[in-house]
Parts: sequence; C-alpha cells; structure tokens
Amino acid sequence: MNNIEQQRFFSRELLDWYGRNKRDLPWRRHRNPYYIWISEIMLQQTRVDTVIPYFNRFIERFPTVESLADAPEDEVLKCWEGLGYYSRARNLQHAARQVKEQYGGIMPSGKEEVFGLKGVGPYTAGAIRSIAFNIPAPAVDGNVMRVLSRYFLIEEDIMKGSTRSHMEDLVVRLIPEGRASDFNQGLMELGALVCTPKSPKCLTCPVMEHCAGRIEGKEESLPIKTKAKPPRPEYRVTAIVEGKDEHAGKVFIRKRPATGLLAGMWELPHVSVSPEGGAALASLPDEAAMDRLAGELKGEGIPITPIAHFMNAEHTFSHIHWNMRVFRCQWRDIGNNHLYAAESAASYEVDLTLVGAAEGESGRDVPFRWISPDDMEFYAFPNVFLRILNQYFSSMQK
Repeated sequence: MNNIEQQRFFSRELLDWYGRNKRDLPWRRHRNPYYIWISEIMLQQTRVDTVIPYFNRFIERFPTVESLADAPEDEVLKCWEGLGYYSRARNLQHAARQVKEQYGGIMPSGKEEVFGLKGVGPYTAGAIRSIAFNIPAPAVDGNVMRVLSRYFLIEEDIMKGSTRSHMEDLVVRLIPEGRASDFNQGLMELGALVCTPKSPKCLTCPVMEHCAGRIEGKEESLPIKTKAKPPRPEYRVTAIVEGKDEHAGKVFIRKRPATGLLAGMWELPHVSVSPEGGAALASLPDEAAMDRLAGELKGEGIPITPIAHFMNAEHTFSHIHWNMRVFRCQWRDIGNNHLYAAESAASYEVDLTLVGAAEGESGRDVPFRWISPDDMEFYAFPNVFLRILNQYFSSMQK
C-alpha cells in the first residue's frame, strides 16, 4: 500500500469508527462555538470524566460570552475550583471580554482572530475552528501526535516544533472535504479510547491493518518524547489560624497577589522553609518548624502562636512540588495593622479591625478574611488548601 492509499484508508475507517463509537459528551450536543471553546480549555491537562460536571456547572452559571465577560473574577475562579491550572480560567475570562468588545459577543472563526484570543494556542484554535465551524484546520495535541506517530511510524521527537508542524500538515491532508469536525474529534477519540499511552488496544483499533508502528512492533515505544524535568521540590509550613471571640469557629485566610502562581485565589498563610543542610521538611522538628512559621508570619504582620501539628499535605504543579506541614495556631493581638499578601513584596495597609469585613462594608477590597465552613462556597481555593480546610472543619465537627 502506498502512502496515499494508507492515508485514505485511515481517514475512511476513522470516520466510520467515530460515527459508531463516539461518546455522548455535553459539548458534542451543540455546535455552539462558545461551548466548544469552554470544553477545550477545560480539557487541557484534565480528564474528560473530571471535566463533565465542571462544564455543566460553568455553562449553567455563565451561559453566554457576555455573562462570562461581565462576571466578577472571584466567581469565575470559584466555578473553576478543583480543576487546577487556574490561569486557564483567568485567560478564558480575558478572552471572553475580547470577544464581547471586538466581535460583539460572537465567537470569530478566522485563524488570526481565534488565535489572537488570550489563552488560545495552535491546538485550541484548530479545535474551535474545525469542531464548531467545520473548517479544515489541524488540532494536534498529545493524543493526536501519539496516533499519528504510531500509524505512520513517525520516529521524531514530538516535543520538537518541527515534528508538530509536520503532523499539522499531515492532518490537513487527511481531513476529507466537509468532514473536519467529525475527523478531528474522531482522531482525538481514537487516542483517548484505543491508541492509549500504555497498552494500546490494537485488536479493536479501526486502522490496525495498516498501522506501520504495529506492523514494526513499535506501538509501545512510540511516540518519541523527550522527558520533562521533574518538578522542583519546595518545603512549606502552613498555619490554620483559629479565631476567638467574634471570630470563634472561624479560620484566617488571605488572598494571593493578582499576578503569578495561583493569582487572585485564597489560601492559608504559609511560609517557605529551607532546612539547614538540605534536610527534608519532614525531618525538621515540630518546635523548629513552628518557630519558623511564627517568626516569618509575624514579620508579615500576621501574629500567631502555633499550637500543634495538624497534618501533612503535598501538591504538584507543572514545575514545582510543594511539601507542606500544617499547624493549628492561635491569633495573638499585638496591634499591628500591616498585613502582607503571600509572596508579595508590597504590604497592604489594612486595619485589623476590617479583617473579615465583606467588600463594600469598608469601602475597600480587604485581602484577608475570617471564614466559617459555610463561607467556603464564596471563596476560590487551590486544591491543596481546599483539602486542608475541608479536613480541618470536618475534624472540628466531630
């Protein structure tokens, strides 16, 4: 079989298979470009089963581009809470404002217009244009590169830009006229369900007969991919600051800076710890860890007295792995009115009497709160702090 026949066989059999086996996913029930856009952003680095309930809630809360563009950022982040990679949510809202202001709330279909939206890269632009508008644009992600590497025996590093460009050109040649939407979705579906990273289900694959990788016995070793560097370990000590008097039953939280990692989200106060001699945080005695926590938070204007170890927690970002020890602490009244946001060099001139006040009550956006379990629905937390707070409040109710 020559290359042209191999390509035609692939396209024909893939489309037939997809028509019979495609999953019933909520964003596939519409050709609404906004819905498809939301789903593609959510599906980045995230499993389909995880995304479905988030997608349904997000669309219910923000049913149109305009509703997303006009929403408070805190509401958008809260709706995204648990999905991770929160810059996706902020970029999505920024792009919604672009669509509202530049295109009258109507999702554009042009290559330059779609690619110009905040947070939209080559894959997402291709997915939106092909799925929503049936334009023969390539949408090449990890699933697609894996399928193409195996079927066409492409033994080039998929982390290289030249390899991606080659595969994008190949996809354009493979798309049958008028079938861009189904073809690209079928290609993604095949990679997700059959041509999986490990133990590919070759016997049920619709294109196995002419898969060059399988014929050469290389289906398990393809694609070729340069290994990424492991995330850098960081050690942190965290305070669950328990309130008293009018704040009894509540804990103290602060808002992260407007830029950088986890921008604009809420968290428990915590400090970075680099134990002497490079020892792991787990080897640092509780007393030393608590002294470090109290001393550094005092310097940030958060006066506490650590009481006892509560739990350990871990969280991995794309480039950092947090190892955390969490301590129950009590608030100490020392009359300091300078509070600092996490990892920020600039202080917030906030009177401690305003801490816990809602926006509007003081006329200022106070970046600190005292919250109860019932208040958590109003604040967006990174996953690691959400887990800590849920475990803490659950333990206090026993």
